[in-house]
Amino acid sequence: MVSGDGSGRGAPDAMGDAALTGMHAPDDRASAVRDRDESPAGADLRGILGSIGETVYDWDMTDDRLTWGAQAMAVLRAASPAAIASGRAYARLIVPGDGRSRYDTVTTSTDRDAGQGVAFQTVYAVKTAGAEVLRVEDTGRWFAGLDGKPIRVHGVVRVLPAQAGGGLATQAAGADPLTGALTRAQLLDLLADQISRSRKSHGSFAMLLFGIESLGEINEAYGFDVADELIAGVAQRLRSVMRRADAMARVAGNKLAIVLTGCTEDQLPVAAARFLGSLRDAAIQTSAGALAASVRAGGVLLPRFGHTVQDALLHADEALAAARASVSDAYVAYSPDRRRDTRRMGNRRFTDEVVAALNEQRVTLARQPIVHAGTRKVAMREALMRIKRTDGSVMAAASVIPMVEKLGFMPMLDQRVLDLALADLQDDPQARLSINVSPASLRSPDWLAALAARLSARPDLAGRLVVEMTETCLVDDVEAMRQRLAAMKELGLRLAVDDFGSGHTSFRHLRALPFDIVKIDGAFVQNIGRSTDDRFFVRTLLDLARHLGVEVVAEWVTDETAAQMLTDWGVTYLQGELFDDAAAGTMPARAVA
Repeated sequence: MVSGDGSGRGAPDAMGDAALTGMHAPDDRASAVRDRDESPAGADLRGILGSIGETVYDWDMTDDRLTWGAQAMAVLRAASPAAIASGRAYARLIVPGDGRSRYDTVTTSTDRDAGQGVAFQTVYAVKTAGAEVLRVEDTGRWFAGLDGKPIRVHGVVRVLPAQAGGGLATQAAGADPLTGALTRAQLLDLLADQISRSRKSHGSFAMLLFGIESLGEINEAYGFDVADELIAGVAQRLRSVMRRADAMARVAGNKLAIVLTGCTEDQLPVAAARFLGSLRDAAIQTSAGALAASVRAGGVLLPRFGHTVQDALLHADEALAAARASVSDAYVAYSPDRRRDTRRMGNRRFTDEVVAALNEQRVTLARQPIVHAGTRKVAMREALMRIKRTDGSVMAAASVIPMVEKLGFMPMLDQRVLDLALADLQDDPQARLSINVSPASLRSPDWLAALAARLSARPDLAGRLVVEMTETCLVDDVEAMRQRLAAMKELGLRLAVDDFGSGHTSFRHLRALPFDIVKIDGAFVQNIGRSTDDRFFVRTLLDLARHLGVEVVAEWVTDETAAQMLTDWGVTYLQGELFDDAAAGTMPARAVA
């Protein structure tokens, strides 16, 4: 197969002026196009197409000939017929990096031609003879040869308005490189414009938000490139059943939005069924083979349920979350919910309270002793975050942490805990502390960079600091986590995995990561005096820890019987209520400044 549009790869060099309709008839198909254009009806059609900035084309990829409608020169403002006579020549007019070219869209398609061709749509920029840049929408259908690869393409090229208020025209500048869709910023502009127009005209439109599921598993099984191919394939499949007036945007890594112009409440579920049905019809073809795309969708009618862009996105996301939580429905439409709104108001108040506590330095540390199992002397202390209210009471940690994580404030609080812990270590040369780091902070390069920057001034503090993380941090990308942990070890820190045994981490993963300490989940420790199952499980975890060559902390130790039992089994450290009073006062409390 010879191809050219968009890359210039493999296209013949000597095409001359031979591909423009009206100058020659390379085959019967081109002759038919020419005869139609030269008829009175064809002249009317040329005038209509030309007046709206459109022209038809037929591209024979086997010899790279591009056959255009007679208005192509005027629509594209080309320098000569030769400038658009072949795929390779046309590719020279395309502005690199500004949208996906026809060639890229067709040749990277993961769909298969079942005999009727495969629909596509893309937006890119082309240069005119006067060096002006035109944004064009290219809509068509490609057909495959016996080997399943594209050999022929036909369609329509339409010049987009320079200042389009909606639809795909806004996709022209800086489209998402993977899917060719609008970017999130462009979607925000489009929604703002559509909301304003609809409120003035008392009309309606809608947005569907699609979530592609199980991308983490695909990343791990096949690699990120295949996951990207799946995302691109889903976008192309959705685009194949879009109306011309609608627009697609990539909202996040695994989320695609489609804005449906002129859509009513009754039409929204029908549209959702059409889009989801297109994904169920056949698997997405990738370099790793055919993969089934698991996709859920949430829809919101606008501006009825979203007078602002923020509300539109929020309500679409809530509908998608409901679809993901459903055991039977792949699509859920947004509807007002008083209880949900009440929770949201509570979240906002909680957010304000946390931000105020940070600003007013009401985030403090409680320091729980961790003792040597044999001697019961304090080996280190775990620095536990506490948030004080303005009346002096302390928020319950069990309710604070999940809410803070959900609202995205853990990185800020983790940073505050790090600063307080390092200040304690600096003030007391005998102190040893362990601090907890959330999954969000651990996955972000910012926390590690801040840690390295602070320890660069006082590297002697690193040897007295233990960083704890839960097992949930370790399962997403083991290699990336190994690199982060190795970087922390290079700073001189000790590392601990918390809640060991809660079921998230496999032994294989734990063996591959450079931990110094494992902390057995307290849920298995608190009842070992009464539960034979818990005793068996704890001893099994201890055997695993010894095999790994790491120290062990038993959490939630509340009575002497359990403490002695754990000591006899070889636990390195004990932590829990039993030791809080005995060790109180051995480390002076630090005023938070």
